[in-house]
Amino acid sequence: MSDESERSGPASEPAPEPASESGPARSGWSGRWQAFRESPFFPAVTVALILAGAAGLFAGSYTYAMADPTPRRIPTAVVGQLTEGGEAAKFVAGMEKALGSSLDLRLYRTYAQARDNLEAQRVFAILAQPGDGRVRLDIASAAGASVAQVLAETAPKVGERAGVRVTVRDVKPLDEGDPRGLALFYISMAAVIVGFVGAIQLSVHASGLNPLERIGFTALYALLGGFVICAVENWLLGSVQLPFVHTWLILALTMFTSGMVFTMFNTLFGRWSMLPTWGLMVILGNPSSGGAVSWPLLPSVLGEIGRLLPPGASVNALHTAVYFAGHQHAQPYLVLAAWALVSCSVFWIWRHRHPGGRAPREPREPDPETTPAPSTA
Repeated sequence: MSDESERSGPASEPAPEPASESGPARSGWSGRWQAFRESPFFPAVTVALILAGAAGLFAGSYTYAMADPTPRRIPTAVVGQLTEGGEAAKFVAGMEKALGSSLDLRLYRTYAQARDNLEAQRVFAILAQPGDGRVRLDIASAAGASVAQVLAETAPKVGERAGVRVTVRDVKPLDEGDPRGLALFYISMAAVIVGFVGAIQLSVHASGLNPLERIGFTALYALLGGFVICAVENWLLGSVQLPFVHTWLILALTMFTSGMVFTMFNTLFGRWSMLPTWGLMVILGNPSSGGAVSWPLLPSVLGEIGRLLPPGASVNALHTAVYFAGHQHAQPYLVLAAWALVSCSVFWIWRHRHPGGRAPREPREPDPETTPAPSTA
């Protein structure tokens, strides 16, 4: 060995390679943030923040819509002409002042015409002049308990101030078991919430369902759920006498629509589908449905859009079926059917994006030991 090789000493080790950004040698804020993003704490914190915001929106939406119901536009039928300076004219002026100019007066020649429009829920009260110096105000609690309460409380006070004798009578009262008119609202809310919770459970526990099977089982639990709700209300509680078959079909359609709305959002947004479903059906839909507070007392925007959402359509259909069976409206049924059809169509068109379903079976290879050989004869 030469002197040069002896002086060189042992072979030097190769220099370490610089650590990659994704390796364990990450440091600084960027490295810590990346590690946090990849840890289970990031989705946990995200969910906690979303739930906090959802809680605030949930409480705020109900408080905004229901805490201080204020008359904005109350359609009111007037039988005959209002004579200037007469008792009825003075009473109307006093009501306008007390309610903030919210009466929407509609003139009818006869009481029968006015009553027919009350039954059709085009007006919420009838102002009549019997001719003996009195004014009679007919209200309909079944059309809107909150509106009827406001009118019943305001009319006597206005009559006293105006020097007009006022008689208030409820010509369409609520059932005795539901004096506040909330039973149908709660029934509808149950159908809405159980409808999309059922779709969530199908996604979790029956994720292997194919698209047509998923639609079929959504319809199945909707039919069963609607039947059980009607059975509990009619046969166990008896708070409201429901027309059984009619109410059953309304609730089944409500549950099916709600379930398919979640399924649609699950197809479009995946694991975040609960956010738009909860926002549409609960935060926006239930407070604006008119079930707890009638639409003339809701903020104007909510009063208009509420009847175009599934919860509002369900409440309207139930109220008409229970209290105004002879004056059915197509709108609530068309609204529910439209939401169901759109949801099913979106789900079916983009069904390949839905996280559920199962792969088609591959054809089995024939077993050469059990497959008979072809005949050579």
